[in-house]
Amino acid sequence: MDDTNLPENPDGGFRSGYVALVGRPNVGKSTLLNRLVGQKLAIVTPKPQTTRRRVVGIWSDDTHQMIFLDTPGLIRPRYRLQSFMLQVARSAVSEADVILALHDATDGVDVLQETLHESAKGRGRLIVALNKIDLIKKERLLPMIDQLSRELADTPLVPVSALRGENVEALWDELREALPIGPPYYPPEAVTEHPERFFVAEIVREQILFQFRDEVPYATEVEVERFEESPGRKDEIDAVIYVERPSQKGILIGNRGAAIKALGIAARAEIEAFLERPVVLKLFVKVVPGWRRDARALRRMGFMT
Repeated sequence: MDDTNLPENPDGGFRSGYVALVGRPNVGKSTLLNRLVGQKLAIVTPKPQTTRRRVVGIWSDDTHQMIFLDTPGLIRPRYRLQSFMLQVARSAVSEADVILALHDATDGVDVLQETLHESAKGRGRLIVALNKIDLIKKERLLPMIDQLSRELADTPLVPVSALRGENVEALWDELREALPIGPPYYPPEAVTEHPERFFVAEIVREQILFQFRDEVPYATEVEVERFEESPGRKDEIDAVIYVERPSQKGILIGNRGAAIKALGIAARAEIEAFLERPVVLKLFVKVVPGWRRDARALRRMGFMT
């Protein structure tokens, strides 16, 4: 790439690189990704293990480009799907120029060690973000920051609230400084590398996580089978929701179809807001027994290569 026309950076050149967001489930990785790129790319729910695949968000200005990699939470796998999710996180860590390890301030100090252990498997520069500081009183937070600062030594530690945007500018400063010098990977207007159908499937799954309880949301996966754009008319989208058991299918459909109708209404509203155009959304439910543990089923759904 010809870099003669790239904007100048006070540090000596354009800086760009991959930033992996890693941490335990529910520490706020997806909320922080959305905050950093300035729009909602990753689905966010109160339930753990919401993120299953790597979500890419891109932020650029005249002197920097950051490619954020949101990853599934670090867990000890109990079945094949979770093994895939852990591998996604580890792959992002191994590829990243910067590893942004997130820790939930309300969890205390000790549980951070698992995240730091996984982060050490990468070669990128490490930054630790202590998230959810808005949920903890200062008399508890300040000693925690002091202890972590001593233990992390030269590793930058930044207390933030991804939800409220508190102290995120200080995190930006650390990220900018950590990026290596190099040309941009994407055009300046790019915000992601995923196609629209990826986000449509994720939005439907997000609404399932919001509207259903217990094991049902975790036993579902969504695939967009048809996505037809029609200039001057509504886009037509057919999405299949996979479940593991007939009883789960019955819960998703509900009495006389009431549950899946409510799901479709909520998902369509979110999809239209994301695409900024009207759509016709049709949802179908299909039983694939034990798909979370079935390597062949997971490959068909795009989880394993």
